[in-house]
Amino acid sequence: MKFFLAFYLPAAAVGFTIQSSTRPSRSFQSSTTQLQAAAVGIFFGTSTGNTEDAADMIAATFGDDSSDPIDIDEIQGTMADEFAKYDALVVGTPTWNTGAETERSGVGWDEVYYGEMQDLQLQGKKVAVFGLGDSISYAENYADGTGELHDIFSALGCTMLGFTSQDGYDDHEASKAARGENQFCGLLLDNVNYEELSEGRIQKWVSQLKEEGIVGGGTSAPVPVVAAAPVVAAPAPVVAAPANDAATDAIIAQLEKENAALRQQLDDSASAAPALTNDSSSAAANTDGYTPHHNSVTGITMWTSPDGFYCYYTSSSS
Repeated sequence: MKFFLAFYLPAAAVGFTIQSSTRPSRSFQSSTTQLQAAAVGIFFGTSTGNTEDAADMIAATFGDDSSDPIDIDEIQGTMADEFAKYDALVVGTPTWNTGAETERSGVGWDEVYYGEMQDLQLQGKKVAVFGLGDSISYAENYADGTGELHDIFSALGCTMLGFTSQDGYDDHEASKAARGENQFCGLLLDNVNYEELSEGRIQKWVSQLKEEGIVGGGTSAPVPVVAAAPVVAAPAPVVAAPANDAATDAIIAQLEKENAALRQQLDDSASAAPALTNDSSSAAANTDGYTPHHNSVTGITMWTSPDGFYCYYTSSSS
């Protein structure tokens, strides 16, 4: 007859712990029974999946220092509790609804910016923003939604980290995410035209955030917040009062002559502007007030409605 002896030893008694070989799931990390919360919470909104893909890459680069990415749609109504679980936040958005002045993400952020978020107590919390946009088709307002996302958190008293240089971003003409002469308020990505650059940009940005102290502390001071310079009209030149009525008449006559010349130049420019040449559907779009945004890389034109909520595409090869 053979005998077997079994022993039970608690893990703590022999000096080792049992760890999962994979990142904890989002539901596990948000549990109140979690023994050690991640330092950085990653939150995003998405309409096409590109912003979620970027959030996944950011989380993978942070490793155990961050949560799994959390869709903003899943926490509406509980944002205060969710944000309170983390020492710092990394938040991301796409840009959509081109033409609107505010609420440009086209995702759940728009529904909470000027409602639920205005009641959050986030003073001093470290926050970094990232966003996606099309720098060619929307060169005139590249990643504008990222600028609004940054401004909302900044106005709540957060410590904003993760400013980046505009060097290497050569296609866009303007962006509400721009700060100062050569900075963006966060990490901007363009997965439409430059997807191959995203991974390298994310790795560099996460390293920068760690140096700025987003995880516990760091060696570098965060980049100071530089407000976007307001557009101010040039002051009118001061003209000395004329000495007599004849001088006044001469000045008025000269101004009228110059104004007439300017009007003529504007009329000539308008008449000389080339007309858009498109297929019949494109012509119909112009009639309906849709605005074209042509991507010279893909050869595809996106037509957006005046309110920015509808669009369709045409191809120059069709």
